[in-house]
Amino acid sequence: MHKSRLHRTDRFDYTRVMEQDQTVQRRHAAGTDPQKRAAILRGAAQIFMEKGFDGAGVSDICRAAGVSKSTLYVYFASKEDLFESLVSQERDRLFIGVEDAMDGDAPLPDRLTAFATALAQVLCSDTVIRAQRIVIGIAERMPDIGMRFYEDGALHAQRTLAQRLDKEVAAGRLAIPDTALAAGQLIELSTVGLWRRRLFGHAQTPPDPAAIAESAAAAVAMFLGRYGT
Repeated sequence: MHKSRLHRTDRFDYTRVMEQDQTVQRRHAAGTDPQKRAAILRGAAQIFMEKGFDGAGVSDICRAAGVSKSTLYVYFASKEDLFESLVSQERDRLFIGVEDAMDGDAPLPDRLTAFATALAQVLCSDTVIRAQRIVIGIAERMPDIGMRFYEDGALHAQRTLAQRLDKEVAAGRLAIPDTALAAGQLIELSTVGLWRRRLFGHAQTPPDPAAIAESAAAAVAMFLGRYGT
């Protein structure tokens, strides 16, 4: 009799553990639908760009995405988490062309010009300007978001360019004692007269291709005048 009771108890405990495991698995699966996640990010992008961070309500985002609040929180822990994920996604989408501009077999001046051009186009775009304004507006209250935005954006671009410049130095095409500093200088030169005008609203629309081309050519000429061999 004692042995029989022990067997039933063991089976009951095993079943309960299995049910708990299945519940956890279902919860994880509910947050892994890429289409649902993409819909939430699209809705968030629309609302954040229209209303800013503070004005964007989770309910507004849910309506734009066509999901419930409970669904949104399965994918993102908070509005802050959602905003950071959106910024990260857009950075990856926008900057891939910038990072690739220094690759290839074209002459170095052409590759540097392609980089400067692509960078100015991205930094002066409506999407990036609006995102920068949002982050600046909340950075004092939420410094972690500001720091991550800078690290994942401007600092990431600078480090990536510095790595490309290291290769050019090793090949003897550039003479740069500090490639991190030089990368930052080229980035700044590439947007002189363009980016700040956009950020502060002095220019309401992105610069035209001719203005970007002129700025890029001047930036590369100055850069090679200092670091060319």
